[in-house]
Amino acid sequence: MLEINLLKVENPSCLWGRFVKGPGIEAVENKKEYDDLQMKMNLFYHEVNLHVQKIKLSTIESGQVCVVYWSALRSWCRAIVESLFLGTVGTQAMCFLVDHGERVIVSSDEIRALLDTFLQLPFWVRKFQLAGVHPMTLHVSGDSSTEMEAVLCETQADCTAIELYLTVKNVKICVNDDLVSKKFAYFTSQKTHQTSGKNGVVDRSPAVLACDIFSETKNFLATDGCTVRSLSDFRLRQQDPIVHNQGECTFSYCEVFIKNSLLYVFQKVPFVFTEQPTIEEELVCARLLQLLNPDPLNTDVGSSEVTIVHTDPSRSGIMVHSAFTLDPCTSLANAPITDTFRRILMRNKYAGPSVAESYCWPAVARGCDTVLISHSGDQPLTYIPPFLAHMQLSSVFSALSARTGPIAVILCPGWEKAQTVIDLLEESQTFQVLHPMVILLGLGKDEAKTVKIQNNCQVVVTTPFSLVRLLRLHCFLFLRLCHLALDEVDLLFSRAPDEMTIILQHFQRVTASEERVSCPRQIIAVGKRWSRPLEGLLLNHMSNPTVVVTVMEEAALYGNVHQIILLCLDCTKISVLLGALDFTPDVAQKTLVITNSAEEAENVFKAVSNTSAFSLKVHEELTYQFDFVTEQWKKPIGPGTHVILVTTNECMKSLGICDATCVVHYGFPSSPKLFGSRLFCMSQNFQNLSDKSEDESTSHPAKSVLLLSERNARHVIGVLRYLKRTEASLPPELLHFAQGVLRAKEEQKLDRPLCRYLKSFGFCRDSSVCSYRHSISPITDQPLQPDSGTIVVLPLFIKTASVYYGRIVSKKEDHYESMAAAMTTYYAAEKLGAKEVLEGGLYGVQEDEVYHRVRVTSVPDKREWMFCSVRALFLDEGREQEVKSHQLLQLPAQFHTLPPQALEIIVCRAMPIDAEVKWNPKVTRAISQKIKGLQHQAKVVLCLGNTVFVDPMVRMTRLPGLKTFINEYNVHAEILSTGMGTSNPQHLDLLNELCQWAGPGASAGDAPLTTLVFFSFHPQIKWFQRDDTVTLNIKLREPVDQRCEFFPDRVVYSACVNDRPYRADLELHSNITAERCSWEMKCNEPVIRLVKQERGDWKMLLKQKSAFVSLDFDRFEEDEKKTSNGKILEPFALNSRS
Repeated sequence: MLEINLLKVENPSCLWGRFVKGPGIEAVENKKEYDDLQMKMNLFYHEVNLHVQKIKLSTIESGQVCVVYWSALRSWCRAIVESLFLGTVGTQAMCFLVDHGERVIVSSDEIRALLDTFLQLPFWVRKFQLAGVHPMTLHVSGDSSTEMEAVLCETQADCTAIELYLTVKNVKICVNDDLVSKKFAYFTSQKTHQTSGKNGVVDRSPAVLACDIFSETKNFLATDGCTVRSLSDFRLRQQDPIVHNQGECTFSYCEVFIKNSLLYVFQKVPFVFTEQPTIEEELVCARLLQLLNPDPLNTDVGSSEVTIVHTDPSRSGIMVHSAFTLDPCTSLANAPITDTFRRILMRNKYAGPSVAESYCWPAVARGCDTVLISHSGDQPLTYIPPFLAHMQLSSVFSALSARTGPIAVILCPGWEKAQTVIDLLEESQTFQVLHPMVILLGLGKDEAKTVKIQNNCQVVVTTPFSLVRLLRLHCFLFLRLCHLALDEVDLLFSRAPDEMTIILQHFQRVTASEERVSCPRQIIAVGKRWSRPLEGLLLNHMSNPTVVVTVMEEAALYGNVHQIILLCLDCTKISVLLGALDFTPDVAQKTLVITNSAEEAENVFKAVSNTSAFSLKVHEELTYQFDFVTEQWKKPIGPGTHVILVTTNECMKSLGICDATCVVHYGFPSSPKLFGSRLFCMSQNFQNLSDKSEDESTSHPAKSVLLLSERNARHVIGVLRYLKRTEASLPPELLHFAQGVLRAKEEQKLDRPLCRYLKSFGFCRDSSVCSYRHSISPITDQPLQPDSGTIVVLPLFIKTASVYYGRIVSKKEDHYESMAAAMTTYYAAEKLGAKEVLEGGLYGVQEDEVYHRVRVTSVPDKREWMFCSVRALFLDEGREQEVKSHQLLQLPAQFHTLPPQALEIIVCRAMPIDAEVKWNPKVTRAISQKIKGLQHQAKVVLCLGNTVFVDPMVRMTRLPGLKTFINEYNVHAEILSTGMGTSNPQHLDLLNELCQWAGPGASAGDAPLTTLVFFSFHPQIKWFQRDDTVTLNIKLREPVDQRCEFFPDRVVYSACVNDRPYRADLELHSNITAERCSWEMKCNEPVIRLVKQERGDWKMLLKQKSAFVSLDFDRFEEDEKKTSNGKILEPFALNSRS
C-alpha cells in the first residue's frame, strides 16, 4: 500500500498528489532531490547575465515541456503547456506545473526552454482518480484525516485509478466504498484498459512509458511520448521483473517501476500506437529535441576548457586583457591556422579549439605579443598552429633575405619537451618551408663550435642553456630573429632565470635596430602558472601584449590581489570578520562575504547589518531578489561608502559580480577552483599589464581575506602552496602547523619507496607534491648489501646514466654462477612450459643461450593469455619488461632458494646539466655501451635497502703478461665527459645528513632509527651584486639556531626551521674580505652581505652552478630601471652564472 499526499482535489476523477511512502520511495531523500532541483533551476534562470534569447522557445505548442516563473512561490518551475490563447497583452499560455499540481497563466515571452540537466527527476505530481466509482455530486476534503493511503487499481493514459484510504481518528476508511455506501457515488461496471489473462483475471497493472524519458532521451523521442496500454506492448529489460499475482499484482508491479524511476506522463491527446513512426511523428520528435536541447546552452561554465565561448570572456571565468578587440574562434573551420594543419588535427580527431586556444590563436596569428596561462599551458598545440600560420603567411622572408639564420626560436624547459615540440613540427609538414631543427648542447668545450645551422632553417627548438651557449660563439647567426616562443614559461624562469635575462636582452637588441622597423616582432609565452618574472616580461619586453588567463586562481595572481590570512577559532569567526572590515574607508569599497550555506549567510548578515555599512544578502532561498540585489550593488557610490554583500558559493556565479574590491572567505573554499572563482569576482579591479598607460600609482589593489579555523586543518597545505606564491605575510603559527601536517603526511608514506630523485641526486625538486618517501625508514632502508668497502659489481641493466642494476661478483664462491650452470643443464634435458601464469609466480625464461629467473608482476585478462604478454621482473638482473606468456618455463623448486641477486647501483656526485632531473637518452646510451656486462671495482659509501651508493666506480684492466692492473676509466668521469652531466658535490652530504639525523648506525642497520627527518636541507638563495658587494637573500622564514661563517673563498650558513636543518656551503667564484662580511635579518629572512676583495662585476657567484642558487631577477630589474635613465644598457655578460 502506498501513502500519498493530495495537493489538490478537482473532483473524484481528478486528484493531484505525490507519493510519500511505499516500496522504492524514500520520502526524505525524494524531497531533498526536488529541493535541490528547484534551487539549481532558480540559480540558472535567475542568473543576472543570462542570455535570455538563447533559452526562449522558438515555437510554443500545446503539450510542450517548459519552464515558467510562478510568482506565488517566487520560483521557476517545470511545466507543460496546456493551451494557448490571445490575451490583452499578447499571446498567453495556460501551463500546468508538473511538480506542484497548479495551473498558471503566463505570457508567451516568459516561457523558457527546459534543459536536459533539469530533466533528471520525474515529474513530482501525479494525477489520480477513484477507481470503480462514478460520482454523482461530491466535494472531497482530507483536512480532518491524519493519513492518506492508496492502492493502485489501474492506470489510464493520463490518470492512475486508486482505492483511497483515509485514516480519521485511528479509523481507516476506504473512500471509494464510503462514497457508494452514502450514496454520493455508485459503482461503475465499465472497466477500462482490460486485458484478459489466465482464468479471465483482469490485468490491473499500471500503464507505463515505453521507456524512461529521463535516462534515455533518444528512446523517449522515438516513442513520441506515448504510453503503452498493456505489459505486452512494453519490451521489458531483464532487470525489471514483473510479478503477476491476483490482488497484489499491481502493488508489486508499482514497486518495480518506482524503483526504476519509470514515470507517468500527463497527456491530453489521444494515444496512437504504431510500430514505425511516421514522418509527422519524426518532425514532432525533432521539435521536441530542439526544445529539450537548445543550442548553445551549458550550465557548467566553470568546467575547465569547455568549447563554448561567451561573448564576454569574464562570464566563463576567463580573463582577457588586450589592446584590441579579440574575437575568439569557436571551431576549426574559422580557426586562424593553415589548411594543412587543420586537416592534420581533424585526422587526429582533435576536439578543440579549447577556450584557451579560442582566445590565444587569434592573437598569435595576428603577430601580437601573447601571454597565455592555462591548464593546457604545457601543450604545444596552444600556440604552435597559429604560430606556424603567421610565419608562413607573413612577409618576413623577403624583408630579411639578405641574411641567414633562423627567424624564430622556441625555448623549452628541457630536452624532453624540446623533442616533443620538434616531433609536432615534423607532423605539421612544415619541413619543406621552415626546415625546423632542434639544438641541444652540452658542456663540451668544442660542442658549440661544431654546431651548424642550415641556411634555410627558419625555426630552432632549444633550451635556454643551449641557446646561451650558442650565443656566446654564434651570436651573428641569430640576427634575423623575429619570433620568440617561450614554452612552459613559468618553468623557464624558475629553472634558468639568468639565461632568460640574457636571451631577452639579446632579442631586444636585435629587434630594436632601425633596419628592423618593418619586420614583425613577437614574443609568445605559454604556461600553466603565473609567476613574478612574467610581470617584468610584459612590462619590459612586450608591446601591446594580449594576456589570456583561463585559470581563475592564476588570474588573481596576475591581478596582484593582496592576500590576508586570519587565524581564528570557528566560534569567533564573526568577531574576527567584523574586525577585518573597514567601515570608514577612504575610497569606495564593495565587499563580498562568501559563506558555504544559507544559514551562515543569515548569521553573517545579521552581524554586518548592525554596522554603518550598507548591507545586502542573497542566498538560495532568496533567488527572486537577484535583480534587486544586483541593482543595488551596481549603483555608483562615492568615497567613504562601504557596500557589503553576503552570499553563498551557489549564488556567486548567478550574480555575475566582477567589480568587488574585497572578497572575504567566511566559508572556507573546498577547492582551488572554488577559491579562484571567488577571487574572480574582483576581476575588474585586477591590474592590467597590457595597458602600460594605466596609472601605476593606484594604491588600492583588490584584497582577499581568508578566515582559517580549526575546521580547515586538512586544507592547510594546499592553501599554503598557493599563498606562498602571492608573497603574502603568513602567520608563524600557520607555518608551524603546516610543518606538522607535512610531517604527518610523510609518516603515511613509510611503506612507499624512497624517492628516486632523492637517491640519485640528493634532493627532490618538490617534495610537497612528490608521492614517494623522503625520509629514512628503519625497516625498508635497513641495508641488505655491504655498506662499506670495495666490491666488484657487474652492471647488467642501465636504467639511467648514474643508476644501474646488476649483481655483486663474489671473489670466492659465486653461488649465482653455480645456479646458472645448473639451470642450463636442467633445461637442456627438459623444458616444460608454464601451465598457469599467476601474478607473483616464479618462472624461467630463455634469452639466446642464457636462462633467467623471473617473477611475473602483472598479468592481463585470462582471455587468450597464451598469446599475450606479461610483465616480468628478472630477479638476477633487475630489469622489468614484457615477456610472451608462452615463453615462460616451469622453474623447479631447487632454483627458488637462492635470493634475488640484483641490486641497485648509484654512482654518486653526478647529475644532469641545466637543472634537469632526467638524463638525456644519449648519455644513458653512451654509458650503457661503455659499462654493460663488464666487471667494475666500486667503493661503497652508503647502503639503503637494496641500493648501494658507490664512489668511485672504475673499470680495471690487467696488462697482458703482467700482474699489474690499470684504471681504464672512471664511470663518474665518463658521465661528465659526455657534456650532458655535471658534478654534484652535495649528493653524499645530503644523504649522510639524512642518515645522521635518522640515528647512529642507520646505514649499517645495527641500531634502530628513532627519528624521521624530512628532506629540504639546502635553502633557496637569491643573489645580486654591486660594484663592491654581493648580497645573498636566504629564503627561510624565521629560522632559528643560525650560524654564518666567512672564509676568503667560501661562506657556510646553517639554521633550523621547524625542527628541519638547513645548510648552505657556498664555494665562491672570487675572493671576499671575510672580516668585513656580515649578515642580518630583514623581513624575517636572513640576508648575507659579502664584501669583494677587488671591485668589479663577478661573472658568476659559485665555482660550480647550483640548482638552489639563482640571480635575484626582481632586484636586477630594479637596478636596470635605476641605471638605464633612458639610455641603452650595455650588453649583459653572456657568461653570467650563479
